[in-house]
Amino acid sequence: MSKILITSGPTRQHIDPVRYITNSSSGRMGSCLAQACIAMGHDVTIVTGPVDVTYPAEAQLITVVSTAEMLSRAVECFPKFDGAIGAAAPCDYQPTEVASRKISKTGDGISLDLIETPDVIATLGGIKRSDQWVVGFALETDDHHFRAITKAQRKYCDLIVLNDVAAIDSKFNEIELLQPDGKCILKVAGAKWKVAEAIVATIQSTLIRPNS
Repeated sequence: MSKILITSGPTRQHIDPVRYITNSSSGRMGSCLAQACIAMGHDVTIVTGPVDVTYPAEAQLITVVSTAEMLSRAVECFPKFDGAIGAAAPCDYQPTEVASRKISKTGDGISLDLIETPDVIATLGGIKRSDQWVVGFALETDDHHFRAITKAQRKYCDLIVLNDVAAIDSKFNEIELLQPDGKCILKVAGAKWKVAEAIVATIQSTLIRPNS
């Protein structure tokens, strides 16, 4: 049995106390991956942003809101785990300033200055030990393979899951599982639970040590 950390769902970056930037990630893929890992006998902890999906009861849940919180909790937990799967879609940008009160409408609109948020999976990949592994996700709209391979190498991922924007908030997915050198070792489409089972089976055969 391995101890597997999964990040899942979106994160939120507040503009003021009631408004925030986010994306449409549902957490379904993370939930399906968790269930597939549990079915194979692994111990699973999920660091999740705000979602409506139900996660497996057997998994330990750590709930967060912002990307910084997801990063902090994942980094805190990761040394105790054998590997991590980054299925979350953390918000990539955050306002440089967060208003302490609700921003009132004036008729003039507002402008936001945004900066990039820290990269959760790149951070885990950068601190992983030689006996740990990291699997990332890449959702791309252009130059799919090139961008996914570049991400895998930059984030020190052992494998990366390439999927399309159509996967967001959908019950279905179509993926390619790539090595950092660009070799595709799995291509599968269908319901997310089916895709998750195929991904975890491949992780099991390629990354997880038999005695883990």
